[in-house]
Amino acid sequence: MAFRFRPVDASFYDLFAESAQHLVKGAALLAEMLGGEGDRKAIAEQMRAAEHAADETTHAIVRRVNSTFVTPFDREDIYALASALDDVMDDMEEAVDLILLYDVESLPAEASSQVEVLQRCADLTAAAMPRLQAMKGLDEYWIEVNRLENTGDKSHRRILASMFDGKLDALEVIKLKDIVEALEGAIDAFETVANIVEQIAVKES
Repeated sequence: MAFRFRPVDASFYDLFAESAQHLVKGAALLAEMLGGEGDRKAIAEQMRAAEHAADETTHAIVRRVNSTFVTPFDREDIYALASALDDVMDDMEEAVDLILLYDVESLPAEASSQVEVLQRCADLTAAAMPRLQAMKGLDEYWIEVNRLENTGDKSHRRILASMFDGKLDALEVIKLKDIVEALEGAIDAFETVANIVEQIAVKES
């Protein structure tokens, strides 16, 4: 009797799309937090809920991998992509939490550029995840995310330069640096997501 493979479980694509949508929400909450007009405690609570929902989606992906015989692409790549998406959310949640905990009144003006980069990366990632199934039209995604990451790096350096110009006291510099590093970490994590997508596309082509 010939061995018959079960069909590939297409639900993975839905889960990755769901994971990316969590990032869109997280980036919007981060922008709201930096806007300074909303209730910071309430925004932080919403962010924690969003981060928890993102974790649940990540766990669902892992469970699906562990219970599925035929996966749409390499298991290691599925794990890596799920983990990288989760890392983005963790870094954004950390930034929001630190703003609340440190009771920071204002951030360097350039930080808004970082958040704009994050929102753009989130939108691009949300648009790219459904295209994993066809593996088409993804090259523009990773190219643009890498370009945005370079923009984020430049903004990051400018923020650090403004923080160390001697106009802020040492404690304020420490607080701001932690927040800025979390923002930079989220942008770097988006680049990791894009790089993994590129690796998957190359393998599957």
